[in-house]
Amino acid sequence: MTRRIKIFDTTLRDGEQVPGCQLNTVEKVEVAKQLEKLGADIIEAGFPVSSPGDFKSVSEISKAVRSPVICALTRAVKKDIEVAANSLQNAERKRIHTGIGTSDYHIKYKLESDHEEILKRAEEAVKYARKFTDDVEFYAEDAGRTSKEYLARVVETVINAGAGTVNIPDTTGYCLPSEYGEKVAYLVNNVPNIDKAIISTHCHNDLGMATANTLSGIANGAGQVEATVNGIGERAGNTALEEVVMAIKSHHLLDYETGIDTTQILKTSRLVSTLMRMPVQPNKAIVGRNAFAHSSGIHQDGVLKHRQNYEIIDPAEVGLKKSVIELTARSGRAALKHRLKQLGYSFEEEELDQVYSRFLDLADKKKSVGDEDLQILAGKGKVKEKPLLELVSLQVLSGKTTIPTATVQISFKGDVFTETAGGNGPIDASFNAVVNLVKRRVRLEEFLIQAITRGSDDTGKVHVQIEHKGDNYYGFSANTDIVTASVEAFIDAVAKIR
Repeated sequence: MTRRIKIFDTTLRDGEQVPGCQLNTVEKVEVAKQLEKLGADIIEAGFPVSSPGDFKSVSEISKAVRSPVICALTRAVKKDIEVAANSLQNAERKRIHTGIGTSDYHIKYKLESDHEEILKRAEEAVKYARKFTDDVEFYAEDAGRTSKEYLARVVETVINAGAGTVNIPDTTGYCLPSEYGEKVAYLVNNVPNIDKAIISTHCHNDLGMATANTLSGIANGAGQVEATVNGIGERAGNTALEEVVMAIKSHHLLDYETGIDTTQILKTSRLVSTLMRMPVQPNKAIVGRNAFAHSSGIHQDGVLKHRQNYEIIDPAEVGLKKSVIELTARSGRAALKHRLKQLGYSFEEEELDQVYSRFLDLADKKKSVGDEDLQILAGKGKVKEKPLLELVSLQVLSGKTTIPTATVQISFKGDVFTETAGGNGPIDASFNAVVNLVKRRVRLEEFLIQAITRGSDDTGKVHVQIEHKGDNYYGFSANTDIVTASVEAFIDAVAKIR
């Protein structure tokens, strides 16, 4: 029998605790609406007592989102619970998530208490929360380092007090998958009233095992997964929602399912990355730029013959139009022939060998070979002295009391065009000016800045990914002026649209 696993998204609470990635209320509501489209069962909207901003965000999300349960976090403190209840007044379905530390480390050094007092406080917190809602979840903080026997006593106590969900957090990411799974199994087999509650996983990634621990928890009886989009969160992050969902979906023999619309995964990932200004690492599972990219000749040949040779997930399942065959010095004849065919070129084997030889010479000099390069190699194009679009000049005006404005001059087929636009900052204003000039509707999907050198005169490398009519285009540039590099990279991407 298939078991339904609930997805509890904590991107807006635990995920937002990443330094420098805080969102305002409008941005949080936008993310929450996308999480609703994604199909999250529960959205942990914030920690209301922590700040007026968090209280407002939980309140506004409660008004804007109707399908998921809206959850607010508290400590095992009456004031916290009261504030959380007030913030959830407009929620269609609401949950209070209260709890306390249960490991010896937390009891002795953080709470300066004892085991019996913690049991009492846990019970009182749950009973008080039940005065405001029937849906109460209890978290046993640092359960990963709590003895199984004491954890079982805590869980039994809070279920008797009215908790319908018991959260077993590996707060420090300490557990191995076998240890975490055994902890969940122990609760299933030794807590007499465990059938009255759902066990929830909440794993951190300090040792890189958050997803593995979560799946081990599910296999041993957990019915809810707490995770974040892109795996963001404290320190090394939380369990990545997309990894758990696609692991369940890909392993068809597992008797589990979720309510997630996986075609919304990539869109959700990019929204969170953009709003939090936190780029996704290129090799990140499921949502990384290279997750469905192939550059090795052996892999490219295998994928072209049959996608499942090297892809266990159809890119369309996560919202990506298609996988990418990246032409590099490691690419083989099959990949080159495939791309040339897409461009309308057909060669006999002997001719293809000659083109391939020239391709390898060029690929050794360039990191990636583009379509214009292939047209030249195929003998159907001419080497251009200048690119189709080129930045001639850039002037930006910004400051604390100044509205960011950019004036951009671009050359196109020998003619120079000028446009001025405003924006949220000098780069945004510059991008807006470029878009106004080229008259293309594009959406910025990824914007990544990396330092090549060190010091105050760093050379910055900029990678830009844009979307136009369902297709993605990439641009690159490097400059000691990061605004100039950004605009050049953006123009490089726009120039590839045909």
